[in-house]
Amino acid sequence: MKTPVLVLFGPTASGKTGLLRRLFGGGQRRVEIISADSMQVYRGMDIGTAKPSPEERAMVPHHLIDIKNPDEPFNVGEFVRLALQACACASERGALPVVCGGAGFYLKTLALGLGEAPEADLQIRAILKEELSARGAASLMEELAKADPVSAGRIHINDEYRLLRALEVYRGTGRPLSSYACAWNTAPERLAGAPFRFLLVGLRRSREDLYRRVNDRAAAMFAAGLPAEVQGLYDAGYTPNDPALRAIGYREFFVEEGPRWRLSRDIAGVQALVAQNSRRFAKRQITFFAPLPGVKWIDCGNEDDAAAEVEREVQAFCPRS
Repeated sequence: MKTPVLVLFGPTASGKTGLLRRLFGGGQRRVEIISADSMQVYRGMDIGTAKPSPEERAMVPHHLIDIKNPDEPFNVGEFVRLALQACACASERGALPVVCGGAGFYLKTLALGLGEAPEADLQIRAILKEELSARGAASLMEELAKADPVSAGRIHINDEYRLLRALEVYRGTGRPLSSYACAWNTAPERLAGAPFRFLLVGLRRSREDLYRRVNDRAAAMFAAGLPAEVQGLYDAGYTPNDPALRAIGYREFFVEEGPRWRLSRDIAGVQALVAQNSRRFAKRQITFFAPLPGVKWIDCGNEDDAAAEVEREVQAFCPRS
């Protein structure tokens, strides 16, 4: 029999963590949570990535959190490999694996498979990295928008790995990355060496409600000490030259002065920018999630009703013994 995996996703501040707490915080069902957040993998970045608290992590096992230093890269291939390993191990321990997060490309690749694009061309990749350093991400994104507007619309300008990969494929083959077919139904099994079946549950809210929650979350993060967290990372030598510090909630603190970086002293301005960028990111997430096939969409306007509806879906998908 295929291993059941619940995939719970939604845009930032949609209420994923709160829903998990309602569903599984009281021990109603034995689960293990696999984070699908591209920034929660980094140590020392707790407030700005909305990591689950130590109490929440003690209550329910969590995976793929605090496994990298901020200067180490993390990409979709590594995520899929580690997530599927964690799903298999959780199932062997008698728990339901629950993959939860908002990294849309990671989740899509996990559940639907990797595209049939060409193998990596390390020579082109090296040239692109040099160009990124010399020209900046905005210039490369402009080039990609002309060559492959579909991929450009899906890739955040701070997502160095996907930006370079899309340009690498186009320069190497003359074909846009978005033109390659996707082996959706077989790739996860081929990668994992074991069969999985996925229940995809997406959370949605009205745009007005979501944006209000995004603003409230930004305010709460600053009140909880986000500026001090960023200061600690800066004092440790990390800057937006490192992969982790390009994330929303961190990059906004930094001001470039020639070859060096300093931290902004305009904390109120930084908070407003973090909230603005988070709202824009949430909008892009909604656009990315919308066409995913086979999703059970749950309206979170009433959180009790949403939790009950998700529980019914999970029970039908994987009945408790």
